[in-house]
Amino acid sequence: MGRNTSSPSRPEDAPTSSTALVALEAEWDRCRWIWNESVAKSKAAHLHNNATGEKQTCGPAQLDKIPTAARRVTPWLHEGSSVPQQQIIRDFGKSKAKAQKDIRDRLPMHRRAGMPRWKKKRDAAPTLNYTRRGFRLKDGRLYLAGGIALTVVWSRELPAEPTSVRVYRDSTGHWYASFDVPVETEPLPETGRVIGIDWGVRETATTTSDAHDLPHAQHGKKARGKLTRYDRMMARRKPKKGQVASKGYREAKKWRAKIYAKITRQRQDTGRKWAKNVVRDHDQIAVEDFKPKFLAKSTMARKAADAAIGATKAALTEMARKHGRIVHMVHPAHTTMDCGHCGARAKHALPLSERTYTCTACGAVSPRDKNSARVMLVRAGLCPADAEGIRPPGPQARKAA
Repeated sequence: MGRNTSSPSRPEDAPTSSTALVALEAEWDRCRWIWNESVAKSKAAHLHNNATGEKQTCGPAQLDKIPTAARRVTPWLHEGSSVPQQQIIRDFGKSKAKAQKDIRDRLPMHRRAGMPRWKKKRDAAPTLNYTRRGFRLKDGRLYLAGGIALTVVWSRELPAEPTSVRVYRDSTGHWYASFDVPVETEPLPETGRVIGIDWGVRETATTTSDAHDLPHAQHGKKARGKLTRYDRMMARRKPKKGQVASKGYREAKKWRAKIYAKITRQRQDTGRKWAKNVVRDHDQIAVEDFKPKFLAKSTMARKAADAAIGATKAALTEMARKHGRIVHMVHPAHTTMDCGHCGARAKHALPLSERTYTCTACGAVSPRDKNSARVMLVRAGLCPADAEGIRPPGPQARKAA
């Protein structure tokens, strides 16, 4: 059993959209007020401890009292449901606990989560969380606590009874509902085949099977002209510090957000379709456990971001888990230096300009990325027939699904 989310399309397409959207935005204003009150109380406790040296806590027990006390004296808060207000208190507690854990672990500043900040009306996107007692589904409609009824257009049927729902608005102004449901594995027929995958920039994924290579789709490059146009519009209309952004600036920002949302959907669609083909045709998959974050500081940052290696890797792992396939995560150290046929390791790392790997021990010649993909197989213990069971020295693989 696992967890999965299903996202209906925009609720504002429904006939009751105007009433529902007003109610959702009013509910978010109340939750945002609760969040800001939690931030204020947390900062006050911190300042009090620094000034007096006394230990004044602001944990979950103290935070849970904020909406309860405020609803007694504030009719505006009492008009809304207590479910999303309590949920945002829990979200605040998790965010604060993560920030404090990073401080205790002495993580570098650029890796710390940071303490919770104020949620401003113009900047914070609405997000409302409802537990099972805060919503119900009837005749294809979503009824939320507080008398909010949404007619949604479902993207797909829910595989099971949902346990929670998150209603949120994205950067383009569209509202979505994401359900948390338990799902079961859908096993596929066994094929007896294995595959090794190496990530790259010229090609997003190079595999030991030519039919399953994933070329660079370049979705971001194709939309760069429109993005540049909207960037210039925003630069011309950028408000001065302390001033409210003009309508033209907000419109240009919204248009640019729509282009970025489209690019994201294209990348996700490409990655999921490729992952489905790989998982359907292979029982076990050896994947390079590649962390593309370091590429953001290199000259290949834009092209690497457009390749969406992280999203494609996540789609492959999720698809394999869904269909009961086994994924072996292989450490990427020395994968470009090892020979996938005899296991010998080159004395020096190959420069990026050299795209052909030639083994000095056995004389095997193959494209650099194809050799690396074969090394993934060998290190994962999925050696092809002509590899003679030889495993190059290196970190062992770990199972991801």
